[in-house]
Amino acid sequence: MFIFGNLILAIANILDIVLSVYMWVVIIAALISWVSPDPYNPIVRFLYSVTEPVFRPIRRLIGFRLGPIDISPMIVILAIIFIRRFLISSLIEFGYKLKGGALL
Repeated sequence: MFIFGNLILAIANILDIVLSVYMWVVIIAALISWVSPDPYNPIVRFLYSVTEPVFRPIRRLIGFRLGPIDISPMIVILAIIFIRRFLISSLIEFGYKLKGGALL
């Protein structure tokens, strides 16, 4: 069972890293949206293509209820924090229980 525990721990660590990187991408995209970036810039296009599929359903669901302020990046960041605190932590604890070792 320790092999399955190590697999769960590895998956949890990789998910944690991916979510951390994506959270920074969301923060950078939100900061860049405050200025008028060149829409043909490859970095701006990358940020838009990575974040817009996540922002779009949130914008459709809540709309712009705070006037011109777009709170979809904040909701995505809060969701990422929740997933990291709940799901990733639970996976790590489950992985250690499967290994039979002490929780660190």
